[in-house]
Amino acid sequence: MKLEGKIILVTGGGGLIGREVVRECRESGATVINVDYAANRWGETPDITADVTDPTVIEQLVEDIRAKYGRIDGLVNGAYPRTADWGLKFEEVPYESWQKNVDMQLNAVFLLCQKVLAVMKEQGSGSIVNFGSIYGVVGNDFTIYEGYGGTSPLAYNAIKGGIINFTRALASYFGKYGIRVNCVSPGGVFDNQNPSFVEAYCRKSPLKRMARPEEMAPGVAFLLSDESSFITGHNLMIDGGWTAI
Repeated sequence: MKLEGKIILVTGGGGLIGREVVRECRESGATVINVDYAANRWGETPDITADVTDPTVIEQLVEDIRAKYGRIDGLVNGAYPRTADWGLKFEEVPYESWQKNVDMQLNAVFLLCQKVLAVMKEQGSGSIVNFGSIYGVVGNDFTIYEGYGGTSPLAYNAIKGGIINFTRALASYFGKYGIRVNCVSPGGVFDNQNPSFVEAYCRKSPLKRMARPEEMAPGVAFLLSDESSFITGHNLMIDGGWTAI
């Protein structure tokens, strides 16, 4: 029960990875507030239905949680909002789409961190876990998409790279207040992708397979817990060795 008594806010808690994070944290003893914009494809309903890309919603959300629980011990920025045209090839991406995705994904993380860190600073403790990606650390291997004519959005690289270094800066800035800020960077989580992609990804991966969503959650719970009390500014790669080669 390494998170017993802790109040943890998880955005995107109904997503592929987010729901596993919520489950892991609850099983570890935390009170988890699962925030998502709607019930997910598995039929799970969030504790709070909210659009975390809306600045006014973010401010009210943090204030409501503090008012109800008196503190916020952990924040997991797991929401992954994106535009309907997410996945276009780079040459085809409208500027407005790029701008919107940066706003929804990167800028929303900024504001959530800012508002939650104000609470954590006041209480003198807290742990934040942001989500990066292998593609925030290394460039893409575009050959794994060739079999089906797909691609990977380059806005994703820019956003995730930004989140990873933003995490480091926050860790440096808020460490003196007893607050830790870390990042988890998944690689290749299986979600019924195109078989050609899956085969190509597994062939390159040192472990020769894709990740299961539940394999991300223990790392997140560890970084939220006091077991990682001397870890901050770290980017934990949970990628099966993808970035090691």
